[in-house]
Amino acid sequence: MDASVRSVLIMGLVFVAAQLGALVMVSSVLGAQYAAFENPNDPMIPILYILAMVLFTFLVLYIIKKHRENIVRLVFLGAVAFTIFYVVLVTMYLVDTGLIALSVAIAVTAVITYFLVKKPEWYVIDAAGAIVAVGVIGIFGISLDILPVMVLLIVLAVYDAISVYGTKHMVALADGVTQMRLPILLVIPKKKDYSYLNQKPLKQQLDEGSEREAMFMGLGDIIIPGVLISSAFYFLPSDLVAGVPGRLLVSLGTLIGSVVGFGVLMRFVLKGNPQAGLPLLNGGAIIGYIVSYILVFGSLSLGITLAW
Repeated sequence: MDASVRSVLIMGLVFVAAQLGALVMVSSVLGAQYAAFENPNDPMIPILYILAMVLFTFLVLYIIKKHRENIVRLVFLGAVAFTIFYVVLVTMYLVDTGLIALSVAIAVTAVITYFLVKKPEWYVIDAAGAIVAVGVIGIFGISLDILPVMVLLIVLAVYDAISVYGTKHMVALADGVTQMRLPILLVIPKKKDYSYLNQKPLKQQLDEGSEREAMFMGLGDIIIPGVLISSAFYFLPSDLVAGVPGRLLVSLGTLIGSVVGFGVLMRFVLKGNPQAGLPLLNGGAIIGYIVSYILVFGSLSLGITLAW
């Protein structure tokens, strides 16, 4: 099998595993007490979130330009460590709610953070990124109802296209993050002897036209479409359809749509140029949601209730 195709398949498996992992969290351990927002149906929440994200992105680029990468690294590692601790702790609540859960969460977080600092190889980056993705998808999924999630997916898809094909600042951000070895992307090697520690800057590889030794996918490309998958499961009715909860069927239909979008995206990626992932991934998830909701519930309301 071609190395690039194998890398795509592995990346696809991680993509699906993260979505299913988040669904397990939403269905078993995450409840209303873990929601990040008081009103999950407020469509202004994703707008404010996106504005904050854009400001933060340009702040990071400015800090990188001023060669203050250590500040960015410290902030990201702190956020990642907290998220890993939170995800492991909440997951451990399935078996224990006391000292054992706390101890395991601290130990796992300490080990992963240590390797992120001392030896951030690709498998360490991927492990940390996968845990973060599962946790963030789950938290946002129970915190945002269908309407705000749709707003989030559509606006971020447009922003992603502009930032990759227009301003191209997202490419610069990815390049900077790659050099700092931060766990906000997936790294899938094409060769067995690949080392992320020796990874050349992405911009340099593009300018040289050299073959890439690994494939990369930002965690946002996993998390954002995943929010709709988890939100559908959390907020939609659990009425049985052919013996299966309707909300689960719609969630899986949304997942299938995002996987189709992933497949189309990878066809472009294999041609060698940077691609905006969210237009296809979010578009696939939204189409999958719409089709599956209509088939399952027989309604054009799409489970959307107006906030005002």
